[in-house]
Amino acid sequence: MERFAFIIHPIDIRKDMSRMSPLAKHLPETLLATLLRQLPPRPVAHLTGIRSAAGAVAEGWFIVCTLTPHQLLTLPAEQVYDKLQACCELAEGLGAKIIGLGALTSVAGDGGITLATRTKLAVTTGNSYTVATAVEGAMRGAELMGTPFSSANVAIVGASGSIGHTSALLLAPYAGQMTLVGRDLTRLEPVAQEVRERGGKPVTITASVEEGLRDADVIVTVTSAADAIIEPRHLKRGAVVCDVARPRDVSTRVAKERNDVLVIEGGCVAVPGELTATKTTKKGVDRPGVPFSFGFPPGTAYACMSETMMLALEGRYESFTLGKTVSVAQAEEMWRLAKKHGFQLAGFRSFEEAVTAESIAAIRRAAGRKLD
Repeated sequence: MERFAFIIHPIDIRKDMSRMSPLAKHLPETLLATLLRQLPPRPVAHLTGIRSAAGAVAEGWFIVCTLTPHQLLTLPAEQVYDKLQACCELAEGLGAKIIGLGALTSVAGDGGITLATRTKLAVTTGNSYTVATAVEGAMRGAELMGTPFSSANVAIVGASGSIGHTSALLLAPYAGQMTLVGRDLTRLEPVAQEVRERGGKPVTITASVEEGLRDADVIVTVTSAADAIIEPRHLKRGAVVCDVARPRDVSTRVAKERNDVLVIEGGCVAVPGELTATKTTKKGVDRPGVPFSFGFPPGTAYACMSETMMLALEGRYESFTLGKTVSVAQAEEMWRLAKKHGFQLAGFRSFEEAVTAESIAAIRRAAGRKLD
């Protein structure tokens, strides 16, 4: 039996802490954040039933890092590393041999490099497979909306970051033209040059989300922002947005106000076997019959979680994706492992809801697109 662990953290502080105590519903968020920081990490779920198409079997645990998104990005790095190291010690005690960094734990500090020196566990951010599924999702989403990818203006928001950079390189040969969006133009220009050389297509750069998305047909957004940065006014009619970021880059207002755009959450993956997540006690003991939900349909997981599972199933206990960069070769290696073990893109989700054929048809009608 192969074993892994995966670090998660609260996204919606009030909602997530209310699961532990109903009192949290009535306390100010600033107080909740302070209380949360004082709590030690703990295991919250046991994952079983993961069976590779190649025959290997794995189990794992979700470990909660008790820091908010804001704290992960703003606290001194040493304090964040100490908290993550405590998560690793818990995971090691449960028998895990590799640990994945979920959501903002993968971008805090140096992206797992220092953590890997402080634990016996292999460490991965999961960003290689996240990139791979973002690319698949963007191209598939365009197809569903009837947008020819070869003539599409494809925008990458957060293009100077690790996932954005490699997503741009992987999409470059297929897009009609590309727009790279990021806060620092001096960091974007070298990325743009690589994209031009790989794709041979026009590439523009901008620091303005509004300017960059105004004419975009397909958008991959992968920033590490703590709050939503894409609002309804930013999107072109009929646009496809693949939101890989956690927390989301796309405002919930888009779902309420724009019925003519398709927003999909990148990296929803079908896990081979019969994945089951069961709540555990603080000591990691299963609470039989008490399921744990992280917002995805049964049998599916985020791409970053899936990368950790795949490496465990492969018995590849090495630190695979670390730091702020992901190479094209790493993304392609994850595609290979996914095929070997039976992981695949599992349709789409949008703001916690399944994207159905009926919802696609409704969006296409609202966008003035002909139905197939």
